[in-house]
Parts: sequence; C-alpha cells; structure tokens
Amino acid sequence: MIPSIRLYFLLAIAIPIALLLAMLVNQQTSIIATVLFDGLILGLGIIDALRVKSHLVQVTRHPLHRLSIGRDNLVLLSVRSANQTAKIRICDSYPLEFDVSQALLETSLNPNTDEELTYTIRPQNRGEYQWGDIQVRQLGNWGLAWHDWKIPASEKVAVYPDLMMLKELSIRLTLENSGTMRRSQKLGMGTEFAELREYGIGDDPRLIDWKATARHERPLVRVLEPEREQTLVILLDRGRLMTARVQGLKRFDWGVNAALSLASAGLHRGDRVGVGVFDREITTWIPPERGQHQLSKLIERLAPIQPVLLEPDYVGAVTKVVNQQNRRALVVLITDLVDVTASTEMLSALARLTPRYLPFCVTLRDPLVDQIAHCSTVEITPAYNRAVALDLLAQRQVAFAQLKQKGVLVLDAPADRISKQLVDRYLQLKSRNQL
Repeated sequence: MIPSIRLYFLLAIAIPIALLLAMLVNQQTSIIATVLFDGLILGLGIIDALRVKSHLVQVTRHPLHRLSIGRDNLVLLSVRSANQTAKIRICDSYPLEFDVSQALLETSLNPNTDEELTYTIRPQNRGEYQWGDIQVRQLGNWGLAWHDWKIPASEKVAVYPDLMMLKELSIRLTLENSGTMRRSQKLGMGTEFAELREYGIGDDPRLIDWKATARHERPLVRVLEPEREQTLVILLDRGRLMTARVQGLKRFDWGVNAALSLASAGLHRGDRVGVGVFDREITTWIPPERGQHQLSKLIERLAPIQPVLLEPDYVGAVTKVVNQQNRRALVVLITDLVDVTASTEMLSALARLTPRYLPFCVTLRDPLVDQIAHCSTVEITPAYNRAVALDLLAQRQVAFAQLKQKGVLVLDAPADRISKQLVDRYLQLKSRNQL
C-alpha cells in the first residue's frame, strides 16, 4: 500500500482535533481519540488498496525491436481497465543510459476502455541493453491509497545505427529512382544502351541510330541509361580520432550512419557495395555484393563495432582494397584529419588509388570548431580558443588541397549532416558517369 495525498491530509486533521480535545477535555482523552481516528483512517486506506486487486488494469509494452542511435524512439504501452474507473501511474524500467522524454506516465480510464500511452527514449550508444519490468500504481476508489505492483516485461533490446534515417532514405531513393531514370533516358544520358524509340523534338541528333532508321523507315534514337553494376567500396576508420563525441554521438557512430546511407544509395542504384572497417588492420571486411540483402548484412555486421584508441593504418586498408578489388571502383574513405603532418600517411595511401580507382575522402567535421572559429570575442581565453579553431580549419583546407591535387575527391561536412551530403554527392557522381 502506498498512501495518497488524501490519506496524509486526513491524518493531519487529527492534529487540530487533538489540540481542541486537550483544551476542552483532557490530554489523555485527546491522545486516545487521535490514535483511534488515525487508526480508522489507516484501516480504510489499507482496505482501499486491497480492493484494487479485484479490478487491476492490464498493461502491455509493445515489442521494441531495434532502436536507432541518436533518435527519439517511440515506446508504446497499451492499457486496459477493468469494470471500474481506474487512475494509474506507470513507470517503465528503461535503461538508465537512455534519455527519456517522460519518466512517469499518468492517466485515468473509464470502465472497460483501452488507451495507449507513449514516451520516447534517445540512446547515445550502440549495443545491447536490458529493459526491466513495468511498475504500476493504481489508486483505490476512495482515493486513500495506491496499490503498487510489477508486470513482468523484461527483455533485451539492441541499439543499432540510425535505422530511421535509412528508412527515410530508402523511400526518397525509390521515389527519385524512376523519375531520375526517365529523365536521363529522355536526355540520352548514360553509357549503357536501353532501348530504341522514335525521334522527338529536343532529342540529340547524335543519338539517331541510322541503321535502325533505315530498316524501319522512320527516325529512331538510342536511349541510354547510366551504367549499373559498378562497384562501391567504403573504408570506415575506427581509430583514435573517431572516438571523440560530436553533437552527442561518437564520431564513429556518425561514420557508421554515413556508410550505411551511402551503401543504401549504392544498392538502390544497382551497384555492388562492400565495406571495410579498420584501425591498425582491417578488422571487418564485407566483400562487395548487389541486392538489398547486402544492406541487412552490413547493418548486422557494423552494429556491434566500436571505435578504439589506436592510430589507423591507411596504407594497409588501401592495400586490402587493391588486393581484393581488380575492377575499377569508387573507394570512399570515411575518417577525420587534423593537419597535413598527421595525415601524411592518409594522403600517400589515397594517392596509390589513382588513376586505377576513383578515391573519395570524406571527413567528419565538428560543428563546435566552426562555431568557435566564427565567434568574435575580446576575452583572452575565448580568443585563444578561436585562434586554435581557425588554425585547425586552415590546416584542414591545406590537406584537402593536396588531396585534390592528387586526384582525390573530397567532402568535408559537419558530422551530423554528413550522411545527406554524402548521398547527394554520390548521386551526382553517378549521374555524371564519373566512375
């Protein structure tokens, strides 16, 4: 039994009654009367709490499945009342590592009604977590006490990369794919032959198939589409720089999200996609394959991987690609850099890929550094911080300039916006047939 505020209020009424009886009668009588009154109130509270057992509510947590890191994941609880009005409080035993929108849920239900209660949780780390039972309190009909009990609902829940983003991206790519292909066919873009159709106003005369035109005695043009079944290899750094937190998540988590987004875009465009994760060596290698089953494999393989405090071996990672991939491929390296000196190995490693492969360096910038660099101040400490931030940005630009000179494509974007910009850049490369 958990006493309610009403019960405490009734117990408190005994104090002025005892004082009044002490003045009008005697102290002994007031004490006896107070004890009897409080005992009666407590007894009624116990009875009120026990009566709840005959009409307990039913509470069920919907299956949680897989949660997305860095996102507000919805948790749904279904509540059904018995044949009496029920006022309840629910506390779900979510992992303490999660940020929660509402720790305590309250509601009142009419007899024999259903209601759904929701709250959101935001995980900041990937991995498996233990979800506990559901703690429920139901107020008695007299409003004197709560009956408290637990509903068994323990389960293990896995936190994955940002699956919500992948779902949104998949819908976007599906909608864009047909329109993009129709547009490219109309304009005659691409390198692979798709079909013949009649010449129309605005068609490029260079695309007229003269032999087919002679056979059918009417002008026909060749429809070309972008080449499919190209190869995309993603190298994901999980070294020391990727352990730092940016906008609440580790830089490596942003990198995993970006890698999966790019892989999803590649698979939607018919490319073969492979992923390698490395530090001092290649710790995970997933060979390039086509088909949506490859995305599921990538999610399952990448989800448990964590960054480590080791310096990455870029040359070893690139050597793995060269040994495993004979055909020309787009090789995307997702990492971060500090300055030219610290990134010399990365620069030389990417230079080895040209001209046989198309190397693409993607770096995850900390938005906080940009904010500090562009914030004017007259105070000494913030001024030093700004000078350091400006120097870091300047050295990054020098490193990027050297990469571009060696034929390496470069994308430097804030870590929390890298996924969308990377996918857009990849789609541009595909539409322009740069691979």
